[in-house]
Amino acid sequence: MNWNDVILMVNRGCPAPTRKIVKSDDEWQSLLTPEQFRITRKKGTEPAGSGEFCHAHESGIYHCVCCDNPLFKSDIKFDSKSGWPSFTEPLADNAVKYNKDDSYGMVRVEVVCNSCDAHLGHVFPDGPPPTGLRYCINSESMKISKLE
Repeated sequence: MNWNDVILMVNRGCPAPTRKIVKSDDEWQSLLTPEQFRITRKKGTEPAGSGEFCHAHESGIYHCVCCDNPLFKSDIKFDSKSGWPSFTEPLADNAVKYNKDDSYGMVRVEVVCNSCDAHLGHVFPDGPPPTGLRYCINSESMKISKLE
């Protein structure tokens, strides 16, 4: 996976998810905290440096807080100094979906959960090897299952 692959998926679509979850806003609100709902369902962003996983180093798998879809492994997490948890690649090719985001006068690539369309964050082409990608993900959009 590299930046060219990401752009192709923005333009042509992503691999199908393992499962698809659809709920109304009322259903999501009953399952999530107000901040989780704002970020994942309304495309919000937590303040830089404020997320619980920003400086976390636990070994485990990060899952979507909405639907429990596995997203990222802790061993590919790195400190990007951006203020958000950062990863070099998703757990699987069909774990996340990519959307063009031209909000706020910028052009970026939004990353959403491929199973439930929860807003996770954005991906940028300035990460470390081997992918050169930096997935900046809101802590509020994830939970971790820790490995012993």
